[in-house]
Amino acid sequence: MSTELNSEKAPEPVGLYPHARKVGNLLFLSGVGPRERGKKEIPGVTLNHEGKIESYDIEAQCHSVFKNVRLILEASGSKWENLVDVTVFLTNMDDDFKTYNKIYAEYFADNRPCRTTVEINKLPTPIAIELKCIATIED
Repeated sequence: MSTELNSEKAPEPVGLYPHARKVGNLLFLSGVGPRERGKKEIPGVTLNHEGKIESYDIEAQCHSVFKNVRLILEASGSKWENLVDVTVFLTNMDDDFKTYNKIYAEYFADNRPCRTTVEINKLPTPIAIELKCIATIED
């Protein structure tokens, strides 16, 4: 049996899915991007008149994504230190990996979950990074 969980502080999902789903003592997060709840602007992103990315700041997006992951974890009864697996999707590995990796190391200095980083050509919204996470929940 599993339970859907949502955060009132994290950005609204862009489709029909929960922020997270609890199964036993595991918490599976849906893909988390840098958007902010209730806002149209995306941190670190400048769009042109057609809604396409004109420029972006990967550092700003990383900080915002990590903040959103924390909000979902806490709303779901878990915490940052309980992350056990992180899959990272980047749209530009060549330009963004070094900055993302440096910021990731700051956030995960004390907790080092398993990690996979892949480059993809596009995400559902005009963002450059998205995380898919698994954490534990202590009963």
